[in-house]
Amino acid sequence: MCLKYNRRKMEKIKIGRIVNAVALRGEVKVYNYSGYRERYEELEQIFVEDKKYEIEKVRYQQQMVILKLSGVDDRNAAEAMKNKDIFITEDDLLELPEDTFYIRDLIGLSVIDEEKEQILGTIKDVLQPSSQDLYVVRLAKGGEVLIPVVSEFVKEVSLEKGYVKVRLIKGMIEDED
Repeated sequence: MCLKYNRRKMEKIKIGRIVNAVALRGEVKVYNYSGYRERYEELEQIFVEDKKYEIEKVRYQQQMVILKLSGVDDRNAAEAMKNKDIFITEDDLLELPEDTFYIRDLIGLSVIDEEKEQILGTIKDVLQPSSQDLYVVRLAKGGEVLIPVVSEFVKEVSLEKGYVKVRLIKGMIEDED
């Protein structure tokens, strides 16, 4: 079985976006993409677009993260950063528990039917609606299917080999043989 696995590692990972300036001392309001807003407290530096900034202070305002960055010392400087993305490097990623993966590492993996030993398609996205994640799989024969990320369906994930093995129930994919 031949699997296409051409993974391109990103140098920087987007974790937020500056949405506004706060007060007069150069603080910026950040919409956090990481799912763990306290993450900013654990970082010494971030990149705003391609420029590196040290984090001097972190506080919160409702669900938003407020950052004071080195060299951003007044409202004008903070306003100039509005609508810019915030990144970290791969070295700053948190170590994940066993059997937990970053979504960016799952996208593009081949999805293999464990019983038929055939490629069904590739992971296009991972939805996180509530109680369980869902793999959005672009089927090789066209169309898409949602696969709940539970042990009943997902049998093996191998980032190294570039695949996810699944066992689906009858009727999960239309026009199944």
